[in-house]
Amino acid sequence: MRHLYLAATGQNRGKTTAALGFLDGFLSRGLSTGFMKPVGQRTVIEDGVPADEDAVLMKSVFDLPDGLSLMSPVHIPRGFTKAYIAGEVVEDLGAKVRAAYERVTDGRQIVLVEGTGHAGVGAVIGLSNATVAAMLGTPAIIVSEGGVGRPIDEIVLNVALFAAHGVQVAGAIVNKVQIDAQPDIARTLERGLARHGVPLLGVLPYRPILSNPTLGMILEGVHGEPIHDGPDLDRVIDNVAVGAMEPGHMLQRIGPGTLVIVPGDREDAILTLTDAHRADDGRGVALGLVLTGGYRPSPAVLAEIRRADLFAALVPEDTYSVASEVHDLLVKTHPADLEKIETIKALVAEHLDIDRILEVAAEPARRG
Repeated sequence: MRHLYLAATGQNRGKTTAALGFLDGFLSRGLSTGFMKPVGQRTVIEDGVPADEDAVLMKSVFDLPDGLSLMSPVHIPRGFTKAYIAGEVVEDLGAKVRAAYERVTDGRQIVLVEGTGHAGVGAVIGLSNATVAAMLGTPAIIVSEGGVGRPIDEIVLNVALFAAHGVQVAGAIVNKVQIDAQPDIARTLERGLARHGVPLLGVLPYRPILSNPTLGMILEGVHGEPIHDGPDLDRVIDNVAVGAMEPGHMLQRIGPGTLVIVPGDREDAILTLTDAHRADDGRGVALGLVLTGGYRPSPAVLAEIRRADLFAALVPEDTYSVASEVHDLLVKTHPADLEKIETIKALVAEHLDIDRILEVAAEPARRG
């Protein structure tokens, strides 16, 4: 049995993307494959069982046989950290992880263990990524995101913490890379990481569908009241604009795929967008509206939004707060995101050498 620990340099770097692609590659090669996320921070309830949402995703997409309580043994709900520090958590969390790991690895040819955030996340409860990887004896692969200096700096920093715990870092993957604009970027990253003894295992190109939220995610993320769903809640937004200027000037800054955040009482701006959208058959102006301030437009304006078939949602918060929420919205992959999941599988299969990934996976050290 071989195993790998998939880590990242921070949140939203593409670890879930890599995990989906890895598992697809392992299973397509006929390998009996297991997955676990020892410590989860984003807990959902699935069939009455609390589990990290990535464990739910992998189980759903690949029909993995293990129960969610094994695939996601420890999760950190709100208030858990304070309770742990106060000594109110008496359960041996490390033992819980080890027991689940023993069950998941039983009879498997390869097991992928997914971490949470950077190497130090989880240290507050004694289960940092570096600690867990050391405890399980797994080599680590680190995922970062596009650039040159930033990913190398972040990877080297994380390598140092893993090394301090005796964990071998088998290599790194850089995600969200603008390959077309930087055709030599892979070679540059490879050379830069090699100076620190870290092999580059591949780069994944930037794809908007993997990085930007859908309209449905926006609706859920801002807790908006739906005014009109529009033609497709699964449509991925390309850009976000704040409609705070004179309507004519606003039109010059808004193109197809743009979500416009505008106060609900700016009926002049809203009507300008609906008129332009309808005149262009919806091809060239805006994708949807988030109406802020709790200001509900008049029935006539609402009718124009529906007539233009524009997505629209009403929220009570001010425009700045909503723009910040949208900007910070963490885009996660869900089992229902079928197009996105298939894109991820194809992207990883094309740009990462899964056989090389399998080569760096290590046999567990024999326990004495």
